[in-house]
Amino acid sequence: MEASILIVSRNRRTELSRTLKILHRYVDEEVHEIRVFLDGCTDDSESLKQEFPEVHWMYSEKRLGASRARNVLYKTARGNLLFGFDDDAHPLQSDFIKRSEKLFKEYPKLAIIGFKEIKGNWSSDNDIPLELIKVQPDFLVNDFVGCGFVIKKSIYDETRGFPAWIDIYGEEWCVALEVLEKGYNILYTYSIQVNHRIEKTKRGKEANYFRFGKQLKNTSYFYMVYYPFPLFLKKIFRLYILNFKKYGLKDRKFFQKFWVTMFENVLNLRKIWKERNPVHPNTLATFNNLSKPLY
Repeated sequence: MEASILIVSRNRRTELSRTLKILHRYVDEEVHEIRVFLDGCTDDSESLKQEFPEVHWMYSEKRLGASRARNVLYKTARGNLLFGFDDDAHPLQSDFIKRSEKLFKEYPKLAIIGFKEIKGNWSSDNDIPLELIKVQPDFLVNDFVGCGFVIKKSIYDETRGFPAWIDIYGEEWCVALEVLEKGYNILYTYSIQVNHRIEKTKRGKEANYFRFGKQLKNTSYFYMVYYPFPLFLKKIFRLYILNFKKYGLKDRKFFQKFWVTMFENVLNLRKIWKERNPVHPNTLATFNNLSKPLY
């Protein structure tokens, strides 16, 4: 079964190079393909094309955002299985493709497999503490982590794919909910693990403000697109009240970001309304009752 390994990258040449070197050792590129979308890069990421000529490269001079870039990239994939990795994440199991194929055979209604995420930056995979790679039972979930997962292309094509109306943060929710609406399952597995080479301590306050605004905006979009009327109004109202109390009243920049985000949502109301695709109440019940993946 042919697989497509798909990566969106922006201004992280070093991390992308490391990931591609690892995948080059693991992937038979005569059978499978690797595709990379460089999203408005202003560094020298494009020079990697000379180092990795076997990779299928795509470029956008204008920054699209992770979700919009994935929306474009995934349409070009030829594989039956679509593997998504962040540019700073790599699988720890060299046979991750075969392991995925085995799981799909074991679970006929399975659409997406989310891989166990291990955060941290080690010089070698052998240095990862054993307690972090301990294997536990797999379980069904309502979402998946974008840094490492696989989805069947046939089922991805049944959905609207990664949303072009979101730039970053929240796009996995949309794909997951549409997959559940089609009657398929999402599995969180420990048998395939991905090392996401980030350190929480290095995330600065500005990154937190940026994430806060994006998640607040995109979560309200999510409710507006997929929840029935008038339930989405109640969800959005509650979302903003809780975030204003938890963040907006405690930090000046969070306060500013809160009102800027609300203004942006009002401006984009008509555009997002055109994307409305409410799912069945039973799907929402399933979505809310299933476990969340481990972040």
